[in-house]
Amino acid sequence: MTLSQLVEEFAENVAAQKEAIWRGDAKTGNKHANRYIAAFKKLRAHGDSGRDALAQLFTHPRMDVRTAAATYLLRYRTVEAKAVLEEAAKGEGLIPFEAQEALKRWAEGAWSLDPE
Repeated sequence: MTLSQLVEEFAENVAAQKEAIWRGDAKTGNKHANRYIAAFKKLRAHGDSGRDALAQLFTHPRMDVRTAAATYLLRYRTVEAKAVLEEAAKGEGLIPFEAQEALKRWAEGAWSLDPE
């Protein structure tokens, strides 16, 4: 898969997971979570070029996709990722809550989605 295909795989599965969660279908949601995590691991295997490719999602039209990408890229693109998460955290609901939690874990030093 190319980097752009992996980024698309990440985005599609983040969106599909959220849709499954909203339907109350945890099994399907978990399947999609596993897929976007796998896509991230493949992107990470490409080093910074894979991370840079994922950062393109910071402007994705779906908030869930933007915040997922930002959450994974906090260490690598701290300023940009925090800005995405801080904007999302202003709202109410599941996605703003997830953004708030990611920022909290980052501030606590407990964040570890993309270790060096």
